[in-house]
Amino acid sequence: MHRVMQRVDVVLDQRLREAIAVVVQEQTRSMVPRLREEVESVVRQAVYEAVAEELAGERSGH
Repeated sequence: MHRVMQRVDVVLDQRLREAIAVVVQEQTRSMVPRLREEVESVVRQAVYEAVAEELAGERSGH
């Protein structure tokens, strides 16, 4: 009985790892478009602020 439980434990461990990997992969795939939008927004805002600061510096003579 002990050997059977050890085998069950090994099989269960492997199957759980596979199931978790599938779920993580699916979740990651569904997050990519949202992450891309977020990165694009952050970059756009950073460029906007940098250009605004540069233009403000030029106007003040720096």
